[in-house]
Amino acid sequence: MKRKLGIFLAALLGAVIAMPKAEACTNLIVAKGASTDGSVIVSYSADSHTLYGELYHWAARDWAAGTMRPIIEWDTNKPLGQIPEVAHTYNVVGNVNEHQVAIAETTWGGRPELAESDGIMDYGSLIYVALQRSKTAREAIDVMTNLVKEYGYHSSGESFSIADKNEVWILEMIGKGKGRKGAVWVAVRIPDNAISAHANQARIQQIDFKSKDYLYAPDVISFAREMGYFNGADKDFSFQEAYNPYTEGGLRGCEARVWAFFNKFNSQMGKYEAFIRNQSKDKMPLYIIPDRKLSVADVRDMMRDHYEGTSLCMTNDPGAGPYKVPYRWRPMSFEVDGKEYVNERAIATQQTGFVFVAQLRSWLPDAIGGINWFGVDDADMSVMSPIYCSTTYVPECFRQGNGDMMNFSWTSAFWIHNWVANMAYHRYDQMIADIRPVQRELEGNAERMVAIIDKEAQALYAQDPAKAIAFLSNFSNETAEQATARWKRLGEYLMVKYMDGNRKKEENRRFKTNGYGFSAMPDFPGYSQEYYRQIATSEAAERLEKKEKEQH
Repeated sequence: MKRKLGIFLAALLGAVIAMPKAEACTNLIVAKGASTDGSVIVSYSADSHTLYGELYHWAARDWAAGTMRPIIEWDTNKPLGQIPEVAHTYNVVGNVNEHQVAIAETTWGGRPELAESDGIMDYGSLIYVALQRSKTAREAIDVMTNLVKEYGYHSSGESFSIADKNEVWILEMIGKGKGRKGAVWVAVRIPDNAISAHANQARIQQIDFKSKDYLYAPDVISFAREMGYFNGADKDFSFQEAYNPYTEGGLRGCEARVWAFFNKFNSQMGKYEAFIRNQSKDKMPLYIIPDRKLSVADVRDMMRDHYEGTSLCMTNDPGAGPYKVPYRWRPMSFEVDGKEYVNERAIATQQTGFVFVAQLRSWLPDAIGGINWFGVDDADMSVMSPIYCSTTYVPECFRQGNGDMMNFSWTSAFWIHNWVANMAYHRYDQMIADIRPVQRELEGNAERMVAIIDKEAQALYAQDPAKAIAFLSNFSNETAEQATARWKRLGEYLMVKYMDGNRKKEENRRFKTNGYGFSAMPDFPGYSQEYYRQIATSEAAERLEKKEKEQH
C-alpha cells in the first residue's frame, strides 16, 4: 500500500519487504522499428557501491594456438580458471564491439539453491568474452550458452540484453546448483516494432517452442520439474515463475522501473501500477509497442528517471527534504517504532559506476555504425559522450587506472562527476537547474557533431578504413575530454554560486574569463514555504502534545 509520503509500510502488506541488493542495474531496449532513425538501442546502468566508472578496452588481436585465457570474476577480481583462447578476438570498447554487438545485464539472483560456486564463467566474463568473439547477437548467445555448458556458471540468475545492428534479444540464465555444471536459460527476440526492459527481475514467461524467435536450453522445463518448481503442461511453463518468483521487493523495487519506462511511452500502461504494487496478478508484458518512436536522447533521459510524473515520484514526499531531492541513501529500508518502511528504487541512482546507451546502425559500415554513448556515475547528472565502436584507444578521463574508488583524480571523469553530483544531492532543485542546461548543451552538440563525423568518416572509409578508424578514435577521445573539462568548470561554478547556503545573483549567465558574472551580494534563498509549513506544523503538534501531558 503506497502512502502519500512516498514510502510504504511493510506492516500494511503483511510482511517486511525484502528489497533486492543495492548493486542493481537497469536495461532499456528499443528495437530498430521502434526507434526514430532505425537504430537498435540498448542502455545499461552498472549500479554498484564498489564499481569504479571507467571504459574497458580490448584491442582486436590474433592468438597463437594453445593460448589459454584467464577468467577473472568481474565483481571480485578473483581468478576462477582458464579457457582456450580463440584464434582472433575483436575490438571491444566498453560493452560494444567492432561488429556493433552490444551486451548488458541485470542481476536477479533467483533460487538460492541454484548458485554454483564451482563453475568458472561468471556473468561479467560471459559478457566480455562473448563481445570479443561474436559478430551477431545470435552468435553471442551461442558463445555464452556454450561456455556455461562446458565450463559451468559461476553467478546467480541474470538477464542479458544482447543486440546487434539488426535485432535485440533478452537472454535469461540461472545455474543448476553446486556440483552440476551448466545452466538453464531461455532467450527471446524482441519484435522490431517494440520496446522492452529488465531491472533485476526475470521477465520471460511462456516459451513458444515453434518460433525461431525463441531459443532455450533443452532441459529448461525438465530441470524445473526435477527441482519441484513446475508440474504443469509445457505450454503453461513460465521461466520467471519457475526460477525467479515475484516478491514484494521484486515488484516494487524492480518491475516498477520497467513500468516507469513503459508508462512513459505507452498511454495504456497505467493499468499495471496495481501490478507493481502487488494489488493485481495481471503481469506486465515482456515488451510493448510504444505510442511513438524513441530516439537515443529519449533513452538517455529515461535513464535519468525518478518516477517523475507518477504517484511514485521521489520529489513529492518528506524524504525529498526542502530541496526536492529524488535520492534516498542506503539502506533502502528503515524502522520507526517497530514498523518497517521502504524507499522507492528508481532507474537513476547515486551508486552507478558507469552508464551507456548503445546505438547500433545497420546502414553504416560497422566501424562507423556503432556508438557507445558512455558516461560515469549517476546517469541523472552524467554526460554521455559518443565513443565509436572502432575506437582504438580510450580517453584519459575514462582510462582504467586513472584513479580508483579509494584514490581521487582530477583528470578522472568518474571523480569529477561524483564531485558535482554530491554537491547537487544536497540542494537538488536549485543546482539541477544549472546542471541540466550544460548537460543538454554537451550532449546536443555531440549529436550534431556525430552527424558531421559520420559523413566525413564514410568518405575516409571508402579510401582507407584505417584512416577512418583513426579519425573516429580521435573524435571520440577529444569529445569525452572536452566534456569532462566542461563538467569540472561547472563544478567550480556551482561551488562559487551556492557556497555557505547562499546563492549568488548572476548579472551575466555566460562564463567570463575573470569570473562567473556574479554580483557581490548573494541571495539568501532559505527554504520553500512547503518546508517551512512542515516545520511549523511539527512544532505546533509538539507544543500541543506537551500541553496535553502537563494537563494530565
